[in-house]
Amino acid sequence: MSIIRSQDLDLNGKRVLIREDLNVPIMNGIITSDQRLQAALPTLNQALSQHAAVMVLSHLGRPTEGQKDSRLSLEPVAAYLAEHLDYPVHFVRDYLDGVDAKPGELIVCENVRFNVGEKANDAALAKQLAALCDVFIMDAFGTAHRQHASTYGVAQFAPIKAAGPLLIKELAALEHVLVEPAKPIVAIVGGAKISGKLTLLKQLVEKVDYLIPGGGIANTFLKAQGYELGLSLYEHDLVDEAAEILKLAIEHNCMVDLPRDVVVGKSFSDNCPAYNKALNQIASDDMVMDVGPETIHRYQDVMDKAKTIIWNGPVGVFEFPQFSYGTRALAIAIANSDAFSVAGGGDTLAAIDQYDLTTQISYISTGGGAFLECLEGKTLPAVAALES
Repeated sequence: MSIIRSQDLDLNGKRVLIREDLNVPIMNGIITSDQRLQAALPTLNQALSQHAAVMVLSHLGRPTEGQKDSRLSLEPVAAYLAEHLDYPVHFVRDYLDGVDAKPGELIVCENVRFNVGEKANDAALAKQLAALCDVFIMDAFGTAHRQHASTYGVAQFAPIKAAGPLLIKELAALEHVLVEPAKPIVAIVGGAKISGKLTLLKQLVEKVDYLIPGGGIANTFLKAQGYELGLSLYEHDLVDEAAEILKLAIEHNCMVDLPRDVVVGKSFSDNCPAYNKALNQIASDDMVMDVGPETIHRYQDVMDKAKTIIWNGPVGVFEFPQFSYGTRALAIAIANSDAFSVAGGGDTLAAIDQYDLTTQISYISTGGGAFLECLEGKTLPAVAALES
């Protein structure tokens, strides 16, 4: 696939439309995590430094299409960018009929999901967006799996389309772990439900040396092995699927490293007492909330051996301190490993932030769904749209 890189273009005096993923958590008008904004700054700086007239598009949350919800406005994001860029920044609510963007200035456009037709990839909307620019730069890896008007459709009609630096970095990091990665390869796949990650798990057991399931996903595998889990979260209707994945792993010499001991509680709350238990000691009213010390020690051994690590999802309910030890120990073991490590997914990023390990992970992806689809081997529509 041949894709033009924005770094290779002369943007001087051009009208440049950049699609970023500026979908950040905002509470009472305050941005509570700026990781995605920090990741976008180099791309915006690069275009502005070339004296381009820059407009940036993004979504925020999931508004009802066509309805302008002030709680999901990008105005706080525009204010943040104004503080962190050495260029004039303007926020514009109505931009589809054109904006007087000046070279060396940034226009932050209102939430693209306020526009009717955005998620349906409406051709008329895509043409309106394309008419705003001389060059369209797709830099939003986090939404590259969406075939929307502002990610996919606009690229069909823009005079020139290119991939931004952040998108290029994301794809390069994933290529590093997917194309001839150094072995042993370890994949950690956590989260509540196995159903959303079935395809991924089946793909991974054919590629990696160790698969570490966590959270509710691990519980479903444990149930497939015949363990009683009390009131723990697992998916009853996917126990047979989990058993098939375990068989597939054996065929491909993949070690599925399930918990050897667990931490249980009686309720889903931050003041619930925590108890370490062997797998055969789980009571009928217990809820598995974390992995135990023996399992943590095993994780540390596996990370020490690893040359490539892929991490998506926590291994326990780390929001509650008494059930956070497993995820914390895993995160530290990954950070201390000499392996090339890639982490992605909202909960994973929250854990890395919480334990202040951002600089010790080789690459932290800004994508959730896009990260998973890449790992599954799927082509991302918005990336395919950039093919020249």
